[in-house]
Amino acid sequence: MLIRKALKTVQQALSRQASVALIGPRQVGKTTLALDIGKQQNGLYLDLEDVQERDKLSNPGAFLSAYEDRLVILDEIHRVPDLFLTLRGLIDQGRIRGRRTGRFLLLGSASLDLMRQSGESLAGRISYIDMTPLSVQEVPTEALEALWLRGGFPDSFLAQDDRLSLDWRKDLLRTYLERDVPMFGSRIPAETLRRFWTMLAHNQGGLHNASRLAAGLEVSSQSVSRYTDLLVDLLLVRRLQPYHANVGKRLVKSPKVYIRDSGLLHALVNVQDRNSLLGHPVVGASWEGFVIENLINAAPALTVPGFYRTSGGAEIDLLLELPGGERWAIEVKRSRAAKPARGFYEACDDLKPARRFVVHAGLDGQGPYPISADVQAIGLRGLTDMLEQLRA
Repeated sequence: MLIRKALKTVQQALSRQASVALIGPRQVGKTTLALDIGKQQNGLYLDLEDVQERDKLSNPGAFLSAYEDRLVILDEIHRVPDLFLTLRGLIDQGRIRGRRTGRFLLLGSASLDLMRQSGESLAGRISYIDMTPLSVQEVPTEALEALWLRGGFPDSFLAQDDRLSLDWRKDLLRTYLERDVPMFGSRIPAETLRRFWTMLAHNQGGLHNASRLAAGLEVSSQSVSRYTDLLVDLLLVRRLQPYHANVGKRLVKSPKVYIRDSGLLHALVNVQDRNSLLGHPVVGASWEGFVIENLINAAPALTVPGFYRTSGGAEIDLLLELPGGERWAIEVKRSRAAKPARGFYEACDDLKPARRFVVHAGLDGQGPYPISADVQAIGLRGLTDMLEQLRA
């Protein structure tokens, strides 16, 4: 049984706010977590993908008013966008009667769409919580390599073998292409988006060059930007923005793009098992993206992630600007020998970060150790735990 980190976060948010939106990719475990909370709080669960469930809300005000004393869980809330105005009225009426917290738990698979719809109607009445795939903090230490290979979607990670895991991920990709993309975006040919998604996978961690991608797909740069926006909105792709500083050097201005879940990345490039992965050209970029995604998810709220690169070769793979302004510089190495490149030291000289780390692929039981006077080598689990402690 895997205990999700988001469980405690959602429970805390419901104790202080009338409504909570739990946002994450499809099949990431939102419904399972919501049902667990519903059992604890005698909640009412409605799956709005079910036509019969949506029909219950033909008069939403009357129906939901009857459950004022219970937590109401609304899954796939984007299916009924007009519901947000009704929820606002119910929340305001409940506040008058002393029901100020724990009214509604809303589940959605597209961050921008849900936040835009809810933000217009529920401002001051809603908290947003991101639910990511499984992280290194949610699985046993010895399962880290399996998590990297299979990714963090629970059904993929817990599959009986690597073959079944890969089949599940390929089915998920097909579901997104044929079902979810037409739902959230304008009409995009499934085969075109699959080719685009695969191109991003092969360029994992590379600078986003819309013109080059457009030429490969024989579409316009505007179309490539639209495809990227959609995958970002569906929480499948991360655009890591460059860090801008007045250092008197020519800085890279394009974002880097990562497939957020390493398992989906491996499915897109048809990596079947660990041996195939270790011999594949994407292995280094895959590990870098896996590390970066886990560190960003472990960092405190309001942390600003980015990367730093100059035309002269100075580079920091991940720069975290923590609440309060302190900066951590992080270099990612797949090898167990954590030796940073010269460009990392040059970039640190430019930015003067408060802490400097090299994340290696060795066992976390070794603990952090110094590489130089101000740079520490550390395992991924060790650094995520360090960031998690800052949340307290």
